[in-house]
Amino acid sequence: MTTQPLLDYLSNRFTVTDADAKLLADCFKYSAYPKNTILEPAGKIAEKLYFVLNGYIRVVRFEEGTEITTHIAGKDNLVTAFQSFNARVVSTELVQCISTCEVLWLTKADYQLLTEKCTLWSPFCKYIYEKVITTAQQRTSDLLTLSADKRYLKLLSENPDFIQHVPVQYLASYIGIKPESLSRIRKKIIS
Repeated sequence: MTTQPLLDYLSNRFTVTDADAKLLADCFKYSAYPKNTILEPAGKIAEKLYFVLNGYIRVVRFEEGTEITTHIAGKDNLVTAFQSFNARVVSTELVQCISTCEVLWLTKADYQLLTEKCTLWSPFCKYIYEKVITTAQQRTSDLLTLSADKRYLKLLSENPDFIQHVPVQYLASYIGIKPESLSRIRKKIIS
């Protein structure tokens, strides 16, 4: 597997020079993982940043024995336990494949190398971090201000592929409700 899908994604937003393409190809590695694989465990420093080629990955926190899905990433998204990966601190989150996944990944050392040598990497990371912050702020606002029904409808509208590929218990956790409540909402919407 080549880095072509990543290069295609980047070239939609940035100019990718031949030198940049070579550096990216040298730094990113391909892996395929079965469903339920833990890519980054909680309690350790996140070692890799993943670009999703196929499949779905979730980020999970544990609060008082309860799993909380804080992020779901599908095709053409970057995912890791970002705070741990960036600050090199022990992660309070785990990163897990929801389905069979194909990813490109890089280590923190290669991330640093790209930051120093790849002309598009810093602008790309700025773009990603701004996107992550905006999404997190909107998600917080939605959890505080929208009803469970409206949060589900918004998820359905913005990420219809999640509904088909992400298990109900993860979707429910992601929008801040119990699976039984999500089942009731889904039945209500269908009828």
